[in-house]
Amino acid sequence: MEWHKYNGEVIRIPINEAVEEIIRKEAHVGNKLKVYIGTDSQVKRGIVEFATVIVFLREHKGGFMFIQRDKKPHRMSIKERMLIEVQKSIEIAYHLCPLLDQYHIDLEVHADINTNPNFQSNVALKEAMGYIMGMGFIFKAKPESFASTACANKVVQ
Repeated sequence: MEWHKYNGEVIRIPINEAVEEIIRKEAHVGNKLKVYIGTDSQVKRGIVEFATVIVFLREHKGGFMFIQRDKKPHRMSIKERMLIEVQKSIEIAYHLCPLLDQYHIDLEVHADINTNPNFQSNVALKEAMGYIMGMGFIFKAKPESFASTACANKVVQ
């Protein structure tokens, strides 16, 4: 699956190379980065559309993101869909972790799961938190999970 920038430009090199280019470029101009990874999904006409984002925030200077989209047939429960979102985020976080560690860049994994039990997505909260934290990543859920709830959400709407 291909990655692209928010403006639609396709990233034609492996994602870890593209991320390393960004890290070096931003460091060269004196920017300190933090990276946030999140996935959101939307069911449309029997298909689940997923969007995974890598959000780069410059300290006090805005940010940008890389996006990957995917589709699957909609034959899953809400809990399964939430856990697939988490799995997609963890896969890219795990892939990028050595690179981010090398450059001392903080990483958070964001889940589009509500901490309020009155919302459907809450059924996956404990498993998602255990999965993400068990892999050694910092976990954030709603309302603190902007990478998934705002950035990835904007891509799948």
